[in-house]
Amino acid sequence: MAIARALLSVSDKSGLVDFAKSLHETYGIELLSTGGTAQVLREANLPVIDVAEYTGAPELFEGRLKTLHPKVHGGLLQRRDSEDHVNQGKKHDIPTIDLVVVNLYPFEATIEKEGVTLAEAIENIDIGGPSMLRSASKNYSAVTVLTDPADYTRVLEEMAEHEGDTTLRLREELAIKVFRRTSEYDGAISNFLGKCDQGTACQYSVNLPLASDLRYGDNPHQKARLYGNFAECFSQLQGKELSYTNILDIEAATDLILDFKRATVAILKHTNPCGIGQDENLRVAWQKAFETDRSAPFGGVIVCNRPINEELARVISEIFTDVIIAPDYEPEARAILQKKKNLRLMKMEPGYEKYRRDPVVRPAPGGIMVMDKDHSVMGLDDLEGKVVTKRPPTEAEMTAMRFGWRVVKHVKSNAIVFSSADRTLGIGAGQMSRVDSSRIAVWKAEEAGLSLKGSIIASDALFPFADGLDAAIKAGATACIQPGGSIRDQEVIDAADAAGIAMVFTGHRHFKH
Repeated sequence: MAIARALLSVSDKSGLVDFAKSLHETYGIELLSTGGTAQVLREANLPVIDVAEYTGAPELFEGRLKTLHPKVHGGLLQRRDSEDHVNQGKKHDIPTIDLVVVNLYPFEATIEKEGVTLAEAIENIDIGGPSMLRSASKNYSAVTVLTDPADYTRVLEEMAEHEGDTTLRLREELAIKVFRRTSEYDGAISNFLGKCDQGTACQYSVNLPLASDLRYGDNPHQKARLYGNFAECFSQLQGKELSYTNILDIEAATDLILDFKRATVAILKHTNPCGIGQDENLRVAWQKAFETDRSAPFGGVIVCNRPINEELARVISEIFTDVIIAPDYEPEARAILQKKKNLRLMKMEPGYEKYRRDPVVRPAPGGIMVMDKDHSVMGLDDLEGKVVTKRPPTEAEMTAMRFGWRVVKHVKSNAIVFSSADRTLGIGAGQMSRVDSSRIAVWKAEEAGLSLKGSIIASDALFPFADGLDAAIKAGATACIQPGGSIRDQEVIDAADAAGIAMVFTGHRHFKH
């Protein structure tokens, strides 16, 4: 049967008027509505029946009670294939409602606002909306239910193909989407209201749709799946399907590159940066990054914070790369990179910034751990006031320390980075002792034929002994940036003073495990 009656009550009014016009003008569908939605439709010269007029019951309690009425929910819930239901509907004057368009009060957006009060949050808990959505979804065999404006077009296309009705398959799909949305909504409310004394959530819940099956996990014998809104963050322009490790690399590379404002190219392998360079000429920036470690980039990830141009595309196309990430690609660059069919070409979407502060969720025995993301570079404010050695850094050393500190934040701890003002020179990652990381970074620089004379050393955490710093001094470093905080800080400062190098303590560490 064709859709005859629709109820529309939305907070997100994008696309609403055009959709409602199509319902009424093309199919003659009767429109029921409430409050602000009804006003918008009337202003568009559409005939609308207020729900209060339809039910004979006024809106009460500042609009808290609008649609919780047997004539609304009976119209949604009654089974069209049940003679008993049909007869009861007629007896009690409860006509059927065939289409529901409802999206919910913006609770999530409200609680994200700085300084939001409990009273404001509570007023944005929707009651009638979820109730109507659930009633309509339970009866999806007969009722079409929409909670996302993105689905308006699909519904109209189906109605055009099926004489004003929708298919059971689409109605089921939309109903499942509704139950996911209401679960998400309830989870957000529960997480906000259910806080312990320390202000943290006593219960953590998340409900995400399956985005895709991944090619495999860490290894080909491990299955992996991707849930959530990855497509809002990245578009895959070409290449093989993504694997679990690809996703990890893409996140690590993008988090790194967004910490730099100057034109920057970075190369990563297994989420660790192995070379970073800066220059307004992207080809030069690439060369600086590549020279840090000429072997590691093969099969790695390249990321750039500027649109990739033809010149850069030509040089990076010469080596085997798993993934390339950029905010965009010039047409000439796309034409070059498209020749490598297996290369995964990813475009950063503006939506990534929305998710960049999402917490880190990791499995733990019997449950999960949830941690705030280390999304900002700490400790670079007032570096001049954080000098702990007799000799202060030169202006060039200070610039190099700021660069090196931004890099070392993204290296697996224990992490050591040697750098100049615009390029990495040696990186030591993930060793059991900091002195070993320092020695590896020196060895890497020597292997690359790079001099560390006049470089700076950045350490993601404190030096527990002076030996890690001594290795850097012997290699030629003239300045050091580190958090400080060791019981042997004075020994490390004395070693720096004895060698005549400058050192600052940021007061913040950037472990990455």
